[in-house]
Amino acid sequence: MTAAPPPLSQLVADGRQALLGWAELADPMIAGMMARAGFDAILLDAQHGFHNEATVVAGITEAALCGKPALVRVAVGAYPLAARMLDYGAAGVVAPMINTAEDASRFVTEVKYPPLGGRSWGPTRAMQIQRQTDPQAFLAEQNARCAAIAMIETRSAMDNLDAILAVEGLDGVLIGPGDLSIGLSGGRLDPVGTQVSQAIATILQAARRNGKLACAFAGTQERAADMVALGFDFTTVGYDAKLIGDAFGSAVASVRGRVDRPG
Repeated sequence: MTAAPPPLSQLVADGRQALLGWAELADPMIAGMMARAGFDAILLDAQHGFHNEATVVAGITEAALCGKPALVRVAVGAYPLAARMLDYGAAGVVAPMINTAEDASRFVTEVKYPPLGGRSWGPTRAMQIQRQTDPQAFLAEQNARCAAIAMIETRSAMDNLDAILAVEGLDGVLIGPGDLSIGLSGGRLDPVGTQVSQAIATILQAARRNGKLACAFAGTQERAADMVALGFDFTTVGYDAKLIGDAFGSAVASVRGRVDRPG
């Protein structure tokens, strides 16, 4: 039997940096393919991606078969649903548009068990995913094991960054460079521009000061390499729809290049 997926903190112990596979397409086979390809963890996107509760359950299971943890990004303000994702066996939940310490506190309240939060008990599937049979032992480790990750992607979030990171029970932050660029520029999409690059450095330093996980979304392999070089704990390498589309385009171009070659 495959070992239980490790918690996110274990993946980056001793300064190790992890690569995060971003799955917006709802077929759970894609999550499995990403896990088998060597990504350290998988994120199932139920905000802008096409995942629903059923495909999240299947995707978490597919990743677990490979011994890889799965995170879920929920919709804006869907904090009660975040707790449900943990009941399904997610290793962590990403909450978008966390703009204030109050937002972060509400999020933590939903996803952490008492006394830290108010999460309701009902982790049958999560216990199976973690290969845990002792409910008390499961409960004792969950607040530390299941990660609450806040997305930093607005000017308000930048203004309140240290207060957000100081919230007890918040385990880390994930930078959303697209929305952050729109917010910082007043309406221009430029996720690799100077303003965002400066904000990325600020967020990384703040996460380090507060002892939180620092995670970055990178839309290309080149950008991912930059984020790894900066020292982020988790970095995405594009996302499944783009990677698949690029692979199709590359395959077609390769064949046409051979066929159209003179002589």
